[in-house]
Amino acid sequence: MKKSILMLALASSFAMADEGMWMPQQLPQIATELKAAGLELDPANLSKLTEFPAAAIVSLGGCSASFVSPNGLVATNHHCAYGSIAHNSTPENDLLANGFLAQKPGDEVAAAPGSRIFVTKAVDNVTDKVIDGKTAKLSGKKRIDAIEANQKAIIAECEKDEGHRCTVAAYYGSLEFYLIKQLEIKDVRLVHAPAEGVGKFGGDTDNWMWPRHTGDYSFYRAYVSPEGKSADYSVDNVPYKPDYHLTLAKDGLKEGDFVMALGYPGRTNRHRLPSEVSDTFEWAYPNTVAQFKDTLDIIARETASNKDAELKYAGRVAGLNNYMKNRQGMLDSFAQSDFLQRKTQEHQALTAWVNSSSENKKAYAKDLTAIEKLLKENQTKERANYLLNNATPRLLAASRALYRLAQESTKPDAQRKAGFQQRDIPRYQAFVAGMERNLDVGVEKALDLHNLSKYAALPKKQRNADFDKAMGIKDGISNEQLKSLIDSWYANSDLTDPAKRTALLDSTPQQFAQSNDAFVKAAVALYKTDLKREAQEEELAGKIQQAYASYMRAKIAFMQSKGQAVYPDANSTLRVTYGNVKGRAHGNEDGNAWAPFTTLRGITAKATGEGEFNAPQKQLDAIKAKQYGPYKVESLNSVPVNYLATLDITGGNSGSAVLNSKAELVGLAFDGTLDSIISDWDYNPDNTRSIQVDHRFMLWQMQLDGADNLLKEMGVGLTD
Repeated sequence: MKKSILMLALASSFAMADEGMWMPQQLPQIATELKAAGLELDPANLSKLTEFPAAAIVSLGGCSASFVSPNGLVATNHHCAYGSIAHNSTPENDLLANGFLAQKPGDEVAAAPGSRIFVTKAVDNVTDKVIDGKTAKLSGKKRIDAIEANQKAIIAECEKDEGHRCTVAAYYGSLEFYLIKQLEIKDVRLVHAPAEGVGKFGGDTDNWMWPRHTGDYSFYRAYVSPEGKSADYSVDNVPYKPDYHLTLAKDGLKEGDFVMALGYPGRTNRHRLPSEVSDTFEWAYPNTVAQFKDTLDIIARETASNKDAELKYAGRVAGLNNYMKNRQGMLDSFAQSDFLQRKTQEHQALTAWVNSSSENKKAYAKDLTAIEKLLKENQTKERANYLLNNATPRLLAASRALYRLAQESTKPDAQRKAGFQQRDIPRYQAFVAGMERNLDVGVEKALDLHNLSKYAALPKKQRNADFDKAMGIKDGISNEQLKSLIDSWYANSDLTDPAKRTALLDSTPQQFAQSNDAFVKAAVALYKTDLKREAQEEELAGKIQQAYASYMRAKIAFMQSKGQAVYPDANSTLRVTYGNVKGRAHGNEDGNAWAPFTTLRGITAKATGEGEFNAPQKQLDAIKAKQYGPYKVESLNSVPVNYLATLDITGGNSGSAVLNSKAELVGLAFDGTLDSIISDWDYNPDNTRSIQVDHRFMLWQMQLDGADNLLKEMGVGLTD
């Protein structure tokens, strides 16, 4: 059998301890390192995706989670369930503030529209099917089209197994492709979430910070049809019976103990070129931070006296705050580092190696030069379109997507653009339904005015003439005129009506064309422009894909020549990362050492009774009375709340099960530290620390909240 790049990369020596987000099937290759770190089990027994523990790990499509009972109970982070908690909240029944607990299955409520639980069933290398002999000879848009056609065919064959969702994921800059087959559970219900004063204690102030005292956990339950099949929500559905589930450790962790996190990390960028580093940290991230700050300020202003609107945007605000602080933390770390210089030196060394022999030159030199030119072209286009993309009203974006869906629906399914096939319809249905509880006209108007005023102020030559015509934007338009124009859009739109939005899902292109809705009319008018722009983007993307794959092939060969391992960047597929419970000899600004555990005492010290530090009184009373139960750790003289570990995680790992040396659940990963999140780009073993909620605190708080039914379900003995 032909060896994959992934296996060849592992044939050499391995990355430093704790670094790397490994595919489960790679674990036998790093058995020595795992054993040295403290793993008691045979790494080979952890590598099988359909067996324990990998089979107990699930994706929520942006967060990670795990089965923790034989009855489909799923543990994840509070912030991962935040959208579902907010969706079910009203001013009269504020679940965000007060928490939620279903004492019996009938009390569980449907999660936010579109919520899914994905259980990975198989991963197969399909590189030769995606980049076949014919496709390998193509370039530009023709290459992109051929790759997409091959991917769609592979996915269609995979999804003949009803109830499964299949994707083809790219690894090593699209050098390799793997087919990921997942059971798609569509009926997801909220079971338990602690009060916001627990689940989000410390709020944005403590986000990415240490010491931390956040009970970032919540529970869903997966439901299927009575026959055990994936099914939409129904009162007749029954809890899913997973093949495997995690058990909670009876013994808690201590400093130095082995831990591993299993989850679905989103994206890392450790193989990027110096020009990409420069563009990201000197232009993209600064602009993102500024844009998000403005958006948050506007939402805060517009919802200040409107509790319902505040709840509608709670999930978006939480996400924006998290993302903004993340990017600002990366910028601060970058400014204090020599990362770009080191990246440049590494690339110079690679270039020298490529030019060191005629064989290397023939194999890599052309694409190594081409990739820089292509990336520069792409960066120039992104900058030119930045304000235009921000200026697109949300209802216009929705109308464009739904009109494209209507157009694609006139074709045979196999010929439709990826993302607009029959398999994608539920995603659009969920998107439309979700707007009922996440859209407020007043807020959207204010955001539109802010974003469009920046775009409209550009010189005419720098604006998009087709967009201006479709939206009625004139050269030299004043803010007052722009405000009136925006008001007219919403006054002449029915898309604020849920029924009207839903009707668009089944509308034909002809019905779209006959609509007098302001946003729909604009979407129809912009359709040909959108297709032309997409084709141009795909022409460039196809060239970049081809050159990037060659660049990665060169980098892997170069690193192997030095005896270095090359693990693939994270790409939202199942990964395992390992390390140890460990504090830090230095902190952030104060320079103080970081202890590996925080305790209940820190909650009392931080609690103010309001805002981000509004700990529930019942919790504070229990701490004051030292009602620790069996969760007290004598060396801490308290219950541990959060702990640090040297796990290599990133966004998407939120909710990841953290297991001990025996593969027992000892907590949930939920954050990193502010000065180490640049590890998405530049791994630093001295700084990199993940933050986990300790399972002992989860159990202590759940017992305090009266979640005895869930504790019993998870096999936890209750105490007085």
